[in-house]
Amino acid sequence: MNTADLLTRARHDARLTQIELATRARTSRPTLSAYEHGRTSPTLETAARLLAAAGQQLTAVPKVEFVERTLSRGRTTLVPTILPRLPLRQALATITLPLHLNWSQPNREFRLAERDRRARVYEIVLREGTPQDVLTYIDGALLVDLWDSLVLPRDVRAAWSAVVDSALDGAS
Repeated sequence: MNTADLLTRARHDARLTQIELATRARTSRPTLSAYEHGRTSPTLETAARLLAAAGQQLTAVPKVEFVERTLSRGRTTLVPTILPRLPLRQALATITLPLHLNWSQPNREFRLAERDRRARVYEIVLREGTPQDVLTYIDGALLVDLWDSLVLPRDVRAAWSAVVDSALDGAS
């Protein structure tokens, strides 16, 4: 996500107009508009001030990268180097998986707030998902909680075990 989109989303999430946010952040509305439209870029300090005025904070989080792991029969999968974290609303949302993940039951809704439904989604995404699917649907803390009860092929479990074990070691 670029700076313009980040600032616009923060303002919309706070339900503020450009004038309201600019006033709170001690800047002008035209300057804020230029930031939101990508015509100019704020300094890190200014971006942090704008986000704070919208009730958010600028933070650094570890980058999730993916590495290739070999599965049985010469297949491969991409596994994250660290487990991703999702915003709570996204981690517990009601979702419809895209067709490439859930072709046998298109348009089926899954309530991720329900542990058994979340487990089913996690099983599907870990078996069939792309890195983008993992970043969209898998929350690392919730995966660790479900890990022992997930029904996964042996090679998929083995491919993911190192990153799950690492998360558990870090929690100790």
